[in-house]
Amino acid sequence: MHYSRRDFLSFLGISSTGVLLGSYAMGCRNRPLNMSEFNFKGLPQGLSLDKVTLVDGLNSNVILRYGDAIGPNKAFGFNNDYIAFLPAQDPKQGLLWVNHEYTNPLFIHGVIDPQAKTQAQVEQEMKALGGSIVHISQDPKGHWSIDAAHPDNHRITGLTQIPLVSPAPIEGSHTAMGTFANCAGGVTPWGTVLTCEENYQDYYGERIAFDKREIKKGSYNTGWDRFYQNPPEHYGWVVEVDAEQKSAKKLTALGRFSHEGATCVQAKDGRTVVYMGDDKADECIYKFISKRAGSLEEGVLYVADTSKGSWVELDREAHPVLKEAFQNQTQLLTWARQAAKLVGGTPQHRPEDIEINPNNGDVLVALTNHKSKEDFFGSILKIKEHNGDHLSLSFASETFITGGPETGFAAPDNLTFDPRGNLWITTDISGSSVNKTPYSFHGNNGLFVVPVKGSNAGKAVQVASAPHDAEFTGPCFSPDGKTLFLSVQHPGEGSKSLSALTSNWPDGGDASPAPSIIAITGPVLEELSGVKV
Repeated sequence: MHYSRRDFLSFLGISSTGVLLGSYAMGCRNRPLNMSEFNFKGLPQGLSLDKVTLVDGLNSNVILRYGDAIGPNKAFGFNNDYIAFLPAQDPKQGLLWVNHEYTNPLFIHGVIDPQAKTQAQVEQEMKALGGSIVHISQDPKGHWSIDAAHPDNHRITGLTQIPLVSPAPIEGSHTAMGTFANCAGGVTPWGTVLTCEENYQDYYGERIAFDKREIKKGSYNTGWDRFYQNPPEHYGWVVEVDAEQKSAKKLTALGRFSHEGATCVQAKDGRTVVYMGDDKADECIYKFISKRAGSLEEGVLYVADTSKGSWVELDREAHPVLKEAFQNQTQLLTWARQAAKLVGGTPQHRPEDIEINPNNGDVLVALTNHKSKEDFFGSILKIKEHNGDHLSLSFASETFITGGPETGFAAPDNLTFDPRGNLWITTDISGSSVNKTPYSFHGNNGLFVVPVKGSNAGKAVQVASAPHDAEFTGPCFSPDGKTLFLSVQHPGEGSKSLSALTSNWPDGGDASPAPSIIAITGPVLEELSGVKV
């Protein structure tokens, strides 16, 4: 696909003179920009270094890593992913919610064989997943740090008992044991966090189909089921976390699948709309519209038919084919993937993160790739709701930009916008493919920005490169835009043993790698975010 910087600016809702369009612009609404006022040089393509490499004008420091104490008998979990910043009344304080996605036994207890793990080792893995709540504060110089002894700090893990909000019991229960496989997420208009269970099948397996009871193992086969025979149907949900109350609940109304994220937008009537992707090849994009303002416990789930530009209601009473297939609505939502296919949901190329463009309200979907269909580099899909109304059931969509050597990035994963409306993209080339054909041009996974001003306007510019085997995830800006919090996930995951490590980040030398959160600051970030403009 031809790549036009001018067209991409238009796609982002920016005119050729740099004026933000529409009513969604954050922090700089209708402020004219001088497109030549700022310039910076991106990183060269193909970097493959065992460190966080940043463009000149940015710096980073590790503020939290796996195993750090965050309270009595509480430790920061493994493979940190999505980050949400929840501000306090004091602008120099807040809470971070951080997802913990999956385990690597080598770095947790050292026993790789699932059949050789003890129950204590399995529970050690379970405690390393879920999510962390940590109190964060900023010193007079602008540096953020974690208060390890703060009473707000908390852990939700694979052992936490969590209510299933459902009109009918699921596999005989209204309570699930734990949350895990937590990938991306979202923040509700009322300040709670949505954390999303993605590859749940890797822990307790998955049934072959809703009407077949056989359980097939997940790809990782963690061995958890040797000690806990929890039903697979208790996982694959969006979990709402109230960080202040330290409570959680699984929202079954949003459907069960491999949730990458859950991006919220408040509709014109006060209700909440949640956009979600099912991160698997040939799965679908979903939208949930809440029944009432301030709650996601009830509402209607829709699946996208991008061939017709319509959101199709996943309601058993609305479609004879669904009424015939499922005994009740709870069963339908538990098997949302099958329901979506029955009513014509469009298979996609691994829909991952979804973000709302603050410049015009368009919905951007990262389609990471689909190797079996020779889509190696992925793309970003734009969904424009009819009349710009997020409650609309019709839309137009187009694939505007694809990854590859021309654009410089591949396998887009997480998306976010800064306060000025610049688009930020992290990449997710798998460990088995990174630095190999056809991804050789890319080097290690990276962080890119598409600026809306300066000589780089409309161009995907790489600003950071990850350590060996790692990817950047969960990009999250502080409210003032001066700090970008970023997860460095699974460095060294290709290591076969502790004596044959593929990464030693962040400590270097012969140290074992540690998933960590970094804080990125510097004049480039401040200029991009409009702090000094």
